[in-house]
Amino acid sequence: MKLLHLVPESLGRPVAWRAPAPQPLRGAYRKNQALARIQRLARVPGTTGPESLAIGPDNSLYSGFHDGRIVRFDLRGNMLKTVCNTGGRPLGLRFHPDGDLLVCDTQRGLLRVTLSGKVTVLVDRIDGKRFGFPDDLDVTRDGRFVYFTDASSKWGYESDHFDHIEHGGHGRLLCHDLVDGKTRVLMRGLCFANGVALGPDEAYVLVAETGSYRVHRYWLKGERAGTHDIFIDNLPGFPDNIRFNGRDCFWLAIPAKRNPILDGLAPYPLLRFGLMQYARFLPLPVSHTAMVLGIDLEGKVVANLQDHGRRSYHFITQVLEANGHLYCSSLHQDTLARLPLSTLEPTHG
Repeated sequence: MKLLHLVPESLGRPVAWRAPAPQPLRGAYRKNQALARIQRLARVPGTTGPESLAIGPDNSLYSGFHDGRIVRFDLRGNMLKTVCNTGGRPLGLRFHPDGDLLVCDTQRGLLRVTLSGKVTVLVDRIDGKRFGFPDDLDVTRDGRFVYFTDASSKWGYESDHFDHIEHGGHGRLLCHDLVDGKTRVLMRGLCFANGVALGPDEAYVLVAETGSYRVHRYWLKGERAGTHDIFIDNLPGFPDNIRFNGRDCFWLAIPAKRNPILDGLAPYPLLRFGLMQYARFLPLPVSHTAMVLGIDLEGKVVANLQDHGRRSYHFITQVLEANGHLYCSSLHQDTLARLPLSTLEPTHG
C-alpha cells in the first residue's frame, strides 16, 4: 500500500497475504489433556524462560535463560551448576560431536560454549550486517556444518510479535561451515524462521516458518538438493522448535494457537499497521494452551498432546525425546518439565 511507504519503516510496513483457513481442533488436532500429567522440574533462582534444552555427553540437561545463563541439570531436573553467562540471550541449543555446546544467542550470534564455561562467537553477521535474531540450529554428525535460523533480520528479540503482524518475510535459513568459517543463506523470505532439525541420513533439514503456520523441508542430498518444499502446512498454531527422535518422529512445539483476529486482518495492511501501533503500548493476548505435535517422516501428525488453562505448562517452545520421557521447555515458564512416554496414546486422524 502506497500510504504505508510514507511512514518510517521502523513503525512497520505490513504486507497483504491470505492466511489458510484454520484447522478445526478435531481429528488429528482434537482437544485433549495429555499434557496435564506433565511434571515441572526444579526452578533456577532469579530467572525464567528456559526456551530450549539439550542433553549433553554427560547425560545432563542444559538450558538457557532470560538473564543469559546456561544451566546444567540432572535428568530429574535438579539444578547442578551454571555453566556460563553468554552475555546475551541464549535460545536454541545443540551439542557438537566434540562435546561443546553450540548456541544461537539472539544478541550475540552463533556461539560455541565449552562445558568449562568458555564462550566463543563463531559468527554474528553475514555480508557485513549483523544477524537480527539468531534462533535455532542443528549440526551434522561429522561436526562440520551448522544449520541455523535468523528469525527476523528486522525485528529483534522481544519484538517478534511485530514480525508476525507485519509478515514481511525477514527470516532466513543459513549454513555455517565450521571448517572454513564461511556462512551462506539457503532460504530467504521466511516469515519468522524458527526451529531447525536435520532429518534421517541428513538428506534434508526442516525449518519452521512460525508466521505462516508451516514447516519447510530443504533438501541437502539427492536430485532435489538445493530445493525446498512444504513438509507440513496449515498448522493449528505457531510452530517453534523441532527435534528429531533419531528414528521415526519429529517433535514440534506449538507455543500458541492461531489468532482469528490476526488471520482475519491478513489481507488488510493498513489495519495491521494500526494493530502494530496498538501492540507498542499494550500486550497482545496469548492463549494459555500447551500443545505438542509428533510428526512422522511423511509429514503426518502421529501424536497430539495438549493442555489448557492458566495452570497448564503452556507456551511450550521445545520438546526433546530422551530416556523414556519428553522433556519440555517454555519461554513463559520458570522451569523445565517432563512427561513419561508411557502415558502417551496414539493419535487417530
